[in-house]
Amino acid sequence: MQTRKIPATIVTGFLGSGKTTLLRKLLTNAQGRRIAVIVNEFGELGIDGELLRGCGIGCDENGEENGQLYELANGCLCCTVQEEFAPVMEQLAARRDQIDYLVIETSGLALPKPLVQAFQWPSLRNTFTVDSVITVVDAPAVAAGDFADDPVAVDAQRRADDNLDHDSPLHELFEDQLATADLVIVHKVEGMDAAALEAVEATIRHEAPAGVKLVRASHGDVPLDVLLGLERAVEDVIDDRKTHHDEEEDHDHDAFDSVSLTLQVTDRAKLIPALTALVQRHEIYRVKGFVSLPGAAMRLVVQGVGQRFDSYFDRAWRADETRATRLVFIGDHLDAAVLQAEVQAALA
Repeated sequence: MQTRKIPATIVTGFLGSGKTTLLRKLLTNAQGRRIAVIVNEFGELGIDGELLRGCGIGCDENGEENGQLYELANGCLCCTVQEEFAPVMEQLAARRDQIDYLVIETSGLALPKPLVQAFQWPSLRNTFTVDSVITVVDAPAVAAGDFADDPVAVDAQRRADDNLDHDSPLHELFEDQLATADLVIVHKVEGMDAAALEAVEATIRHEAPAGVKLVRASHGDVPLDVLLGLERAVEDVIDDRKTHHDEEEDHDHDAFDSVSLTLQVTDRAKLIPALTALVQRHEIYRVKGFVSLPGAAMRLVVQGVGQRFDSYFDRAWRADETRATRLVFIGDHLDAAVLQAEVQAALA
């Protein structure tokens, strides 16, 4: 009798779209499902992995193992697929009787198609099947025109503004993530009016395969039955989903820099204005990290996309960890020394 294949759900989406929020909700509402997780992080710090571990992944309330978090920090997952990815998948295959589902969260800079194609390898095909590719979209960002139907017009607008990136492949990444989707989560819809949402969905449908289902959501609230069990066997059809990068023998993200800084923050009120000003002067796409505030027992999480920032306390600092402020900046043409000097001066 043939052993059941492990269904793998690939969650992709642009920087700050809310992939981790979606995954957090999925895992905290697993309803007894045994879910293994691979989290890929672009940059030196596994910020998203830390947030997921803070949710208690690994054991349920009775102390029983209910999943395993694998964090791959060496570049985007599709670039490291023949290095770190294969050994991790071998480990999961050896535990196939203990796993109901596998969920892979890609880097916001990753191309999903090469990752799905890896499941065509005989060593993976015999054990896994790609249940679906889920693309999470930041609806307010699309509504603001960050990814318009006419990328040429967007590029022209960017070239006219010295503060914006002039030669960025971001729109192509966004389109490729949609082109490979089986399900699109139109995320962060709270507060958006009907006309704006319809315009966002029209933009998405222009790039996504015909017939792809769009689900509106806020704060990662999507029923598990919507996310898992789609049974698409995407590895069998992925070659037919055309993307911008199909003709490339290899791909990299040399256009993106990842800079990790250790900072001194004494006043929370100065932090967001300092980061906002920094983003206005440099080509920074994403900021995220943890902040240690004097006299605060809790760790402050900071996340930003463009000039939109959010901060909140997530948990108390542990006795065995160093209290420090570490932020990762992802962007183009970033100079660590320059960023360090500018933001530290603004925080003084």
